[in-house]
Amino acid sequence: AVEAGPKLRCAAPTADPGGGGINVARAAKALGGRALALVALAGTTGAWLADLLTAQGLDFVAMPAPGETRQSMTVTETGTGRQFRFMLPGPDWDATAQERVFVRLGDLGRPGGIAVISGSQPPGVPHDFPARMAAALEGMEIVLDTSGPALAEAIAHPIPGLSLLRMNDSEAEGLAGHPLPTRADTANFAAALVSRGVARRVIVARGHDGSVMAGPEGRLWCAPPQVQVDSKVGAGDSFVGAWVLAMSRGADAHHALRQGVAAAAAAVTTPGTELCRATDVARILTECVEGTL
Repeated sequence: AVEAGPKLRCAAPTADPGGGGINVARAAKALGGRALALVALAGTTGAWLADLLTAQGLDFVAMPAPGETRQSMTVTETGTGRQFRFMLPGPDWDATAQERVFVRLGDLGRPGGIAVISGSQPPGVPHDFPARMAAALEGMEIVLDTSGPALAEAIAHPIPGLSLLRMNDSEAEGLAGHPLPTRADTANFAAALVSRGVARRVIVARGHDGSVMAGPEGRLWCAPPQVQVDSKVGAGDSFVGAWVLAMSRGADAHHALRQGVAAAAAAVTTPGTELCRATDVARILTECVEGTL
């Protein structure tokens, strides 16, 4: 139990390379695909992160970053299963460090491919940093999965040609300014963003209730079967990894939505910072239900 005062004796820790984009790449690899992660590395933690990426066989391009690469920690209380997630701050990024990102993206971008901008932003970057990254990836389909001021900025000032915007239900309710208790309410919110030109498709995750998507295909929902939750770390990233992998293989949006929902559900059944497993995704996929709104 987590209790103030005494020393809390812990079990042996496990370490995984993490962060939104890295987790998306990990999920895609777990499902038989390949993704190239652009990773900012700094200091001794950055070197450790590079070793973890190499050990997992992930394709990545290292980019120098200021300060020390940040760490995050998830602690599970064994008696209750409750998780406590500690997100340490990273260093400030000045204009020079930011410019290196745009140059590197311009070098790595491949027209016709899919690029994922995922996770929180480092301190010091402007709220429109995702839009500036998207501009550097000319000719690519852009998937954005971020939060906080960066998400609000992407809605207030849409990124031209954004292919997909994903968020969770609490973020959607915060942006809507009121609760979204039903799938239909969520679909209305997502469809309104699409009609405003925020993105070609908008997906809102509703936890165990699955995900809702609005786009050219209409307003769709897909929900997984009930699963035993072990850890919620990386569920959203697993969704995105499965989605982009399915789309890159020529699947339609209906199938990609099911893949994403199954991957997210599979991810919560694994311990700690482990993500989805291909065998679990395949099994859960057959039990997903879907419909229109």
